[in-house]
Amino acid sequence: MFFSTDKVSVGFKSGFPVILLPLPSRREQCEFVLRPLTHTVKDFLENIQKEDKGIERATVYNVDGSRISGSTGVDVLLQSDFKVVLNDNSYFVSVPDETKPPIDDFKTVAHVKTLVHQLYSAMNIEQHQLEKERYLMAELEKLQLELKPMEDIKAEIDRKSAQRTNIVVWGGLGYMAFQFGLLARLTWWEYSWDIMEPVTYFVGYGTAMACYAYFVLTRQEFLYPDARDRQFLLFFHKLSKRKVFDIRRYNEIKDAILKIEADLQVLRSPLFLHLPENARMELLEKISPKEDEK
Repeated sequence: MFFSTDKVSVGFKSGFPVILLPLPSRREQCEFVLRPLTHTVKDFLENIQKEDKGIERATVYNVDGSRISGSTGVDVLLQSDFKVVLNDNSYFVSVPDETKPPIDDFKTVAHVKTLVHQLYSAMNIEQHQLEKERYLMAELEKLQLELKPMEDIKAEIDRKSAQRTNIVVWGGLGYMAFQFGLLARLTWWEYSWDIMEPVTYFVGYGTAMACYAYFVLTRQEFLYPDARDRQFLLFFHKLSKRKVFDIRRYNEIKDAILKIEADLQVLRSPLFLHLPENARMELLEKISPKEDEK
């Protein structure tokens, strides 16, 4: 059944709204079937321009003269009268009450859309999660393979650096023992305390100056554990250059492994499995930037 208004007919066919509209260039009428659930005003206008290549301008206005957005759904468009402008021709479309979908139908359609979306999310989010976990596992395996030879080189460098640092530490103790023995020999055997007292004073003051010089050069207080760690790092970097060990790349791999392991822990967490679908999708998207870059 159709209802005509100025050469424009609006009706239903097979349960779908149909607009019978004259095409300016072809000078003939054409039926356009609209799908309220999926079609928008933009789809409607694009279909008109496909049928009549001579139409350069196609817009839709409401009765007040305001332009209707292309993203507006057809179900909303058919709730009131509107005008279709094709080039310089304007066609007034009066939507009869018989063709306007009831408000309850819109509520039902919205509810159905929500249920379909929830069902789609429930069916696909698990697969998406499994694909994300497989990707992370593959990345983790690749990084671990790259890290393995670097770990072997690092272990050797650590061992040699620790040996040299221990030599320096024990060497410092040996120097202090030698200094103590020398001063004792000069004080009680070679000379007297009166002669050696100024010498010991200057030796002690010289040691204080050496500690202050350490602070000036390193901006750190002279503490034995810190001094040992600093000496270890000096040996480590020196040996790294000799062994061609890329410290920066090693740190990048370690950080990447820690991040992937944290992401896997989130994916496998029981709390994650019980989150709402939208929250789970947001977490999955936060895990995926690196994958998108690749």
